[in-house]
Formats: sequence, structure tokens, C-alpha cells
Amino acid sequence: MKTLLVTGCAGFIGSNFVPYFLAKYPDIRLINLDLLTYAGDMANLSEVKENERHIFVRGDICDRPLVESLFNDYDIRGVIHFAAESHVDNSIKNPGIFIQTNVNGTFTLIDVAYKAWMEKPFTYKHGYEGCRFHHISTDEVYGTLGETGYFCEETPYAPNSPYSASKAGSDMIVRSYHHTYGLNTVITNCSNNYGPKQHDEKLIPTIIRNALSGKNIPIYGDGKNIRDWLYVLDHCKGIDLVYHAGRSGEVYNIGGRNERNNNQIADRICTILDEIKPRIDGKSYKELISYVEDRAGHDRRYAIDATKIETELGWKAEDNFDSGIVKTVHWYIGKYV
Repeated sequence: MKTLLVTGCAGFIGSNFVPYFLAKYPDIRLINLDLLTYAGDMANLSEVKENERHIFVRGDICDRPLVESLFNDYDIRGVIHFAAESHVDNSIKNPGIFIQTNVNGTFTLIDVAYKAWMEKPFTYKHGYEGCRFHHISTDEVYGTLGETGYFCEETPYAPNSPYSASKAGSDMIVRSYHHTYGLNTVITNCSNNYGPKQHDEKLIPTIIRNALSGKNIPIYGDGKNIRDWLYVLDHCKGIDLVYHAGRSGEVYNIGGRNERNNNQIADRICTILDEIKPRIDGKSYKELISYVEDRAGHDRRYAIDATKIETELGWKAEDNFDSGIVKTVHWYIGKYV
């Protein structure tokens, strides 16, 4: 049985990925390394609690002796690296932890992988030739867009927050290990994910939670910041495809082709809630929408051109925003009510 190391999979995207991946590949075992910071929750992994092919290890990706012991004890043959500090507001308040986790943690993981799998640069150890390091990144490394245009894999990096700068740094580390040492790496940069198990601090869970509680729904600035929204299970399927079939050393952008601004997001969620969970007073949840001081350095628009993964690997998002957001709202009603 082949064993892969996955990191940060008690968090949002990883905890959706693990059940999907284990169900699809009965011959693969996953070692899940997660520090269980505020963003990680063991409840997110309840579906695989009894699965013998999922082994949870609480620990820090920056802890080199621990990472080395996992490679030695479990004969790790691949890494899919989700673990990251990812909340932009927190990176503005405390950037140091983002550099430590996202940059130093990624370096620790990939350097241990290199030494475990390779004899020397461009020479894999016998039996380890197929080992791959897959780094999960974000479209925020590209900076911001105007009213038109899209991020593609060749877009120059221009990160505008400590979070995106730390992710850009980790991307460059992974790139360097491919070009300097010949390590088999792939990088995926995704657009904004939404769906079940996302942390309460994020936009969509906040809208739903506050609406159901009768509290003001806070929207930054004028609410016209645009993001390309991707349903989390579609992202997981894209990661699976790139890990197994992507070309070594390549970057693949994964986006949903679902641009919405924050006003549209709030309006759509309130409309769904008005239909399936009406307020007792008969008023619309839209009356709770309020505007708050904008985030420092708030990028105006992100949008991804996913042509490369669509044409090379045959990936296509199965959910558009209208279908995915209905499933998402129903899931959070189950959580919050």
C-alpha cells in the first residue's frame, strides 16, 4: 500500500479532500499532519475517524525531526501540502506566523522530501522515482486585476498582503527544488473556495451565521471587490488530477469561472435563506447587510483562467456558483441552527 503525507487536512479544503481521496483510492494510505491551530478541527474529519488508511498526527510542519520521523516510519512516497496560515486579516495583524508556517514550514517539508527520495540532484533513489511533492497555493500571489483580464500561469507575481507574500515565497521554494535538484513538483493556485467545513471567520460562513442569528452582516468597503468562486469539491478533484497527471515542474491554476462581488454573494445567500429559512418577523435577511471599514490593501478583483488544467487534464468545475451555494447554505444551516 502506498503512503502519502498530507498536511493541514483538519482545515477546510484538506478535510474535504481526505474523504474524497480515500474513497477513490483504496490502495493509498494518508498520514495527516496538522497542528490543530484555530483553523483546524478534528470534527471536520469525522467521516474518516474509523478509516484505518487515515492516520492523524498532531504536529507542526516546521518541526523537522517530526517530519523526518514520519518519512522514515511510514516510508512516505508523496506529499500533498495544504497546511498554511491563510486568513488575510490575521496576516495584517501578525505577519510573523505567516512567514514561519508558510515559508519555513514549506521549506522543511520539501527539503526532507528531497533528502528522503533522492540520492543527489536529478537522481532518485531506486524505487522512489515516482514520488511527487504537490504544493497547494492561491491566486492571491498574482496581486490584483482591473475590470478585465485573468490570472494565468505566466502572470507575474505581485502579492499585496503578508499572507499572499508568504504564499508567493513558498511557491518559489518549491519551484527552486524542481529546477535546482530535479525534484518532481507541481503547484496549484486556486481561486476563492467555498463549501462545507470552512472556518467561521470567512465571508460566506459569516454571512450565513450572522443572518441566522439576526446580527448585522458585515461587508468590507463598498462590497464591490470581486472574486472567482470555486466549490471546494471541484477544487479537490482538480488537485487529484494534477497530483496524478500534471507535468513535473508545472503550475496549474484552478478556478471556477464564477466571478461575484461581495454584494452579490450576500444578496444571493439572503435570497436563499428567505426562501428556505424565513425570518420570524417576515423581513428579508437583506436588511441585515451593513458596510464596515475596508481591509487594508484589499485587492479589488481576482479571476483565474483555468484553460491549462481544462485542456491538458480534462478538468472542469461541476458546480457553478448557483448550484454550489445552495448546497453550502443547507450545510451551514445544519451546523448553526
